[in-house]
Amino acid sequence: MTGAETEDDIPLGERKTVTDFCYLLDKSKQLFNGLRDLPQYGHKQWQSYFGRTFDVYTKLWKFQQQHRQVLDSRYGLKRWQIGEVASKIGQLYYHYYLRTSETSYLNEAFSFYSAIRQRSYYFQVNKEDRPELVVKKLRYYARYIVVCLLLNKMDLVKVLVKELSEEIEDYTQRFNTEDQLEWNLVLQEVAAFIEADPVVVLNDNNSVVTISNRLQEGSVPPLEQGMVVGQLILADALIIGNSNNQVKFSELTIDMFRMLQALEREPVNLATQTSKQGTMEPNEKPAKRENPHKYLLYKPTFSQLFTFLSASFKELPANSVLLIYLSATGVFPTGHSDYEGPYDFGGVLTNTNRDVVNGETVQKRNQAQKEMHCLHPGDLFPFTRKPLFVIVDSSNSTAYKNFTNLFGQPLVCLLSPTVYPKSVQDQSQRGSLFTLFLYSPLLAFSSVCGLNSVQRGLWERAQEFLHKVYRDIGQMLTRSRTIDQAFLQFFGDEFLRLLLIRFVFCSAALRLHKLFRESQSFPESYPELPKQDTVESSLLQKHILELATMLDVQSLFWDDSLEAY
Repeated sequence: MTGAETEDDIPLGERKTVTDFCYLLDKSKQLFNGLRDLPQYGHKQWQSYFGRTFDVYTKLWKFQQQHRQVLDSRYGLKRWQIGEVASKIGQLYYHYYLRTSETSYLNEAFSFYSAIRQRSYYFQVNKEDRPELVVKKLRYYARYIVVCLLLNKMDLVKVLVKELSEEIEDYTQRFNTEDQLEWNLVLQEVAAFIEADPVVVLNDNNSVVTISNRLQEGSVPPLEQGMVVGQLILADALIIGNSNNQVKFSELTIDMFRMLQALEREPVNLATQTSKQGTMEPNEKPAKRENPHKYLLYKPTFSQLFTFLSASFKELPANSVLLIYLSATGVFPTGHSDYEGPYDFGGVLTNTNRDVVNGETVQKRNQAQKEMHCLHPGDLFPFTRKPLFVIVDSSNSTAYKNFTNLFGQPLVCLLSPTVYPKSVQDQSQRGSLFTLFLYSPLLAFSSVCGLNSVQRGLWERAQEFLHKVYRDIGQMLTRSRTIDQAFLQFFGDEFLRLLLIRFVFCSAALRLHKLFRESQSFPESYPELPKQDTVESSLLQKHILELATMLDVQSLFWDDSLEAY
């Protein structure tokens, strides 16, 4: 209540409006704060809670729109408070996207965050002598940037980073705060993230073109008529990032970010972005799940990883596949025993609270014991009771060749090279070359050929050519008489089909490249692919040389592949 008015001076209706608004505001805060107590895994428990939270925020948003005048005069509603509600709704949509993997909710988050900036809801915050309000504004910017990165709105990201930088400078000058270093680190992280792509595509005027690498209509080679492949659907994916020193932003390493997009379809309404504040219907389920559900695990401990894996395995629908993507530092065995089982080859690192010195974990234990902070191939054995598709990008990926298919279910492991030539190694902080091939083969191919930029017309011609190459690779896999049936079992799913095709392309391209000389520099798989039919096929080698010629880098490849061996 404002001024010297007593409650009696205020008409009853207006008093009720203020009371109702305060009730909705408190209720919304309670429900929002309760979200962090929900289990992060499992599909079922959280849905009704999210529904209730959305309902209250919908009412609150509409209520402040309908009664703005009364709330301004009688409650003293500030614009930053409206911004705070809109920001919470944006967060809700973003978290709903993380829970469901449906990109339409990212668009909704974007429209709310966008409205906050367009309507300058946080504009007055800098005039108030309250550092905690400025922090709310800075956090809003950081969240908005994450959503724009995921929607590939790179031009807007650069504008937002500039604005955030100015806001941080203003904040640190006005308030003697202890979190200045943290906010400067946020700026450094997002700047490194934006620059992570090794090759840029340029328009005629040399401006950068943003390329989306989500799955698009027509980008996956169709199955040949009469082709018998498995009917399995990719339903769940665990995307795990635990690589030392890799570019990251907001608990997403660049490898995780790329794999996340490789497992999503391009949102249909991305181009026609509309702002639809107040229309929240997250309970309306899409008729058919567009994207596999994903868990993003940044530097998980072994127990966290195992908990999420178990929850995902438990809820996997019939005829569905679980995908595990591991981008992590390798853990190597310390010695050889007489019997070498699934725990004797090392694996990949999981997070630990032990001392870390210069990025290296200090060993404080008997060297003869097994590394306990490690995901060994044997740890995954129980989950092979259902169809399992594993991708390991690590310096010890080959540990996962030592797999045994105990239950006869479809099982495939795609394994990264373990050693890269020195010139390629230098790029590793900006993401792994292997994951880059699975995300955007043309980006990876251009990068490994030392190109920093490609003109748009040439890029589009090369992409067009690659689509034909993909079709041929698809036919090589399905027509091979010696291929392990597991590959064909997964071939019916579009995401998995594209990953398998890109894997074969990556393997063939690196085999022909003059810099890649050691066998450890080539990807491997379990079960092994028939090389003559696939990665060493003369037709595929011819295609790779044609692509190299198109990009004017043919001198980097062996013209007659025989001289490579």
